[in-house]
Amino acid sequence: MQSNLVRFPNAGAAKKSTQTEEGTITKYDQAEEQFIELLATEDLDHQLDVRPAIASEFEQALSRAIRAAYKNDRSDEQAHRFLQRILYRINRLKLFWYDDLRHYTNERSLYLSLCRDKIEAAWQSWELAHLDVAALQELDVKHALIERASADLNPPLSETSSYIREKMTEAGYRHLLAIGSLDGLVEASHISRTLGGAANEVQCTLIRVLIEEYGNGRLSRKHSTFFAQMLAEFGMNTQPEAYLDLVPWEVLASTNHNFLLTERKRYFLRYCGGLTYFEVAGPAVYKNYMLAAQRLKLSEAAVGYWELHIREDERHGRWMLDDVALTLAEKYPNDAHELLLGYDQQKLMSDRAGNAVVRSIREAESAALIM
Repeated sequence: MQSNLVRFPNAGAAKKSTQTEEGTITKYDQAEEQFIELLATEDLDHQLDVRPAIASEFEQALSRAIRAAYKNDRSDEQAHRFLQRILYRINRLKLFWYDDLRHYTNERSLYLSLCRDKIEAAWQSWELAHLDVAALQELDVKHALIERASADLNPPLSETSSYIREKMTEAGYRHLLAIGSLDGLVEASHISRTLGGAANEVQCTLIRVLIEEYGNGRLSRKHSTFFAQMLAEFGMNTQPEAYLDLVPWEVLASTNHNFLLTERKRYFLRYCGGLTYFEVAGPAVYKNYMLAAQRLKLSEAAVGYWELHIREDERHGRWMLDDVALTLAEKYPNDAHELLLGYDQQKLMSDRAGNAVVRSIREAESAALIM
């Protein structure tokens, strides 16, 4: 295998977990390393036809992980982590990283597509089982969207929000930035992949959201530039994916979910519903981070990034509800419940990811006290 062609982030941190027996962790770790080598193999599909054994260990781990994560009553955390990391490694090929063009040699690989589809089929069935889709079909969609947005704009203070605002240490804040850098340093806005097609008011609103997120085309105003400044202030690594091994699977799942929804135009309403939640709820989340930065007496740059997000997302939330979600509900009355499905699913996944991040922060803070 020509694994020297591509340098993807390694599997690393899975070895540190104590939630699964060490032997299983090692097998998942080894399987991910084998998958990284497959990604870097020139003409992967042909090589697998000639030497199918080069993927045997990975395929065995993949099947075992799907059963452990989605087919059992007791989900295996390491299986979830392995599957979401594999999905992320496939999905990231849809972004351009301004690196060696040979890194994209397998971006249209049928084998990678089959791996992605196999994981997504089991995973999405498992995710949808957490929601009452039939009940959503019976609701007045426009009224339900307005009610949800009103509640999520200023939600009651949760335990995780209180912890971030009042107790998180500077070590915890650094850990938060490390996890957030996966998205914060990369202009991976999924909106951009939904914009091609017939011109209309919904499309124009989505473009307005995208333009503001991208700093109106000026590098100095892009969100990723501000995020890199925060990392640099702490002497942290500002390279994209530098802290991939710290990212909980729940966070990767939310990222992978959006890759899926934007790649399937049939899921356009679900994506717009999810984006509506994300933009409506964003200011409350970023306010937690801003108040933590102020309490820790961090610099204006650390506070300013969150202030920027709050100001922009307050606008974006209104636009998404009034000019996208409600407009689409009128245009697609028979499918409008999919907007609610997307909204509720994104909320569920975001809450799950937020809880996982706080657990990770607390573990990092405890480790810092021991050292």
